[in-house]
Amino acid sequence: MKVILKFLIAFAFVLSSCSTPKNICYFQDNDYKNAQEVAVMNEITVKPGDKVSIVVNSKDPLLAEMFNLSMVSHRPGSAAGLSNTQQISCYTVTKDGEIDFPVLGKVNIIGLTREQIANTIKTKLIENQYVNDPVVTVEFGNLYFSVLGEVARPGRYNIEHDRVTILDAISMAGDLTIYGKRQTVKVLREENGKQKAYMVDLTSTKNLYASPVFYLQQKDVVYVDPNDNKARQSTVNGNTVRSTQFWISLSTLGTSVALLVQRKR
Repeated sequence: MKVILKFLIAFAFVLSSCSTPKNICYFQDNDYKNAQEVAVMNEITVKPGDKVSIVVNSKDPLLAEMFNLSMVSHRPGSAAGLSNTQQISCYTVTKDGEIDFPVLGKVNIIGLTREQIANTIKTKLIENQYVNDPVVTVEFGNLYFSVLGEVARPGRYNIEHDRVTILDAISMAGDLTIYGKRQTVKVLREENGKQKAYMVDLTSTKNLYASPVFYLQQKDVVYVDPNDNKARQSTVNGNTVRSTQFWISLSTLGTSVALLVQRKR
């Protein structure tokens, strides 16, 4: 009985002290000597339903005012980065990828970056001889991505730059918890009307930087799976045959039985 008891206690101690640091660290295959090839540096481009603010400036303020939407007080969906007391109304991109721009009429901006939108508007203003010296500023109004699962601060985060990487997203969400699976981080993305899932291995530098979702797009969802330890905690009391708690409970039971046997003797 004493031998069995010692074995149970020792086994429970081994389980409780086990760790797998090889599953925790990022960039494990990076030797810091050879440069890693990075995926194509994709900038955020406009999709149907996006909100965009476009401001035209000129040496003649009255002339430029003809091409600007009115200033309004703060409201949801207004352009990021502007003060609460003075906001520019945003254009909403139609399902056909168009906006209805003052004087110019319908302008297709689907698939364009901020810089390309600004150049498109500027070119049309000059070609039509409306403004000879336009300065066009474009800002995105409602773009975001979501981070869910085993991270410190899950939630929705605004896109405030032309390029946002999955590492940026994880950093904004406070990094993965100790229970998050580094090898199977999922990125859900809508492509051509269908939801597609990509898998990213944060422990592999090569896999990470070469991934087509290294650069995020608006409405992407980053999901971090829980590891086996966290998954086991979701069972009743976490007591499965593979859990540390199970073997600790078993050793405690063995101790109680041994004490009862000794008392009877």
